[in-house]
Amino acid sequence: MEIHRGRMLQQESLYSKTFKTAAVDATKLKQRPNNKYLGQLYGLYKQATVGDNISNRPGMFDIAGQAKWDAWTLKKGLSKEEAMDAYVNLVEELKVIYGID
Repeated sequence: MEIHRGRMLQQESLYSKTFKTAAVDATKLKQRPNNKYLGQLYGLYKQATVGDNISNRPGMFDIAGQAKWDAWTLKKGLSKEEAMDAYVNLVEELKVIYGID
């Protein structure tokens, strides 16, 4: 049991480290990604760090807030690890598309 727990902690640590590196890389893209990609990044990041969105949708005058809420809610049900993995893969794709400083 103790060996299994140790492997799980190592894997979680690796996920976390890779995810944190990707989050930093996302801020170093040469160009700001389009709104589609920004929404995907936001939704995956929130799902990975907070979990399922249980908040109320922002009011109709908060367009940006609604877009963020929608992007996060689309990721509902993904585990922390699945969201981290998808986020890392998306950042890698964006680095190819937009380049990185």
